Amino acid sequence: MVDLELERRFFGPRLESAIEEVFQHTQYIKGPEVTRFAEELGQYLGGVHVIPCANGTDALQLALMVLDLQPGDEVIVPAFTYVATAEVAALLRLTVRWVDVSLESFNLLPEALEQVWTPRVKAIVPVHLFGQVAPMGEVLNFAHSKGIAVIEDTAQALGADYIAYDGQTYKAGTMGDIGCTSFFPSKNLGCYGDGGAIFTRKAEVAARLARVANHGQDSLYEFSEVGVNSRLDSIQAAILRLKLPYLDEFNARRRAAAAVYDAYFSDISALQVPVRVPWSTHIYHQYTLRVLDGRRDALKAYLAEKGVPSMVYYPKPLHLQPAYFRPEYPSGSFPNAERLAREVLSLPMHPFLGEDQLAFIGEAVRSFFR
Repeated sequence: MVDLELERRFFGPRLESAIEEVFQHTQYIKGPEVTRFAEELGQYLGGVHVIPCANGTDALQLALMVLDLQPGDEVIVPAFTYVATAEVAALLRLTVRWVDVSLESFNLLPEALEQVWTPRVKAIVPVHLFGQVAPMGEVLNFAHSKGIAVIEDTAQALGADYIAYDGQTYKAGTMGDIGCTSFFPSKNLGCYGDGGAIFTRKAEVAARLARVANHGQDSLYEFSEVGVNSRLDSIQAAILRLKLPYLDEFNARRRAAAAVYDAYFSDISALQVPVRVPWSTHIYHQYTLRVLDGRRDALKAYLAEKGVPSMVYYPKPLHLQPAYFRPEYPSGSFPNAERLAREVLSLPMHPFLGEDQLAFIGEAVRSFFR
């Protein structure tokens, strides 16, 4: 699905040099690479404050922690996403209010927000799924009308652009109160271990996020609030600094690969290729098809026989997962999320897909339908 070996070869000795610098100064925690990476990523995102942390899940948890929510307060989360988005709310004893998603973009349906609203809702977490930005104009208007916070989950869309009504563009993760991302190795900007970051335009929020991520510590051995230990280490920051200048180029390569896939699949009536929404660029963290004729699992098995990997993101919506099931949300509560769980199939997608590989995958899919 992702070829990290080809990526390693692309960077070659530059990777070893970046890591060797950390070995030379031995500041493995809070080294200069972490500070520089935070500054460089903040500039790339349009001048926001960036607080690196240990992983994307921690980023989401830290974002919720600084909102000072109380147990029982509610957070709106899409029913079709990775579990981390809901997991952190549950860990903080918050109540998740699920919302259905679009069959086309896979992101939350803004028109469904009013249906799930209650006076206890204090935040909404739009997830920019598979590399495309959620409909943030509608989300922000809804949030402002209700006086609630917006936390953007940008783990799959770092580098994507949102095009506002007036034509102005904003990077994913920079429009809400707080943005969160992951640097898991398979992400569009990934390190070679775990890593994450939080973004905000507000200096006071950034200061508090940095404090809470460091045990709630104001100065050495002075703790003003309860925090956690969540840090991006210097070696991972050195790797990310090397890779950040290539993020736009690598995303463009993903778009080119997606265009090749589209050409292979657009005339197959049983497939829906990824829909490009008008308000967002697409960076194809995943290239996700919908198999419309009920043969998704058969196609997946056929591709495996041909040596083509594929993945189902995600096979069961979160409201039907045992850990998150509540009687008020039985099967059928969120029909789009449940339908997508039966139809979606993601094909290999990374910046180093060659023409021969794309042709092999494309022909394998076409041969199944023939």
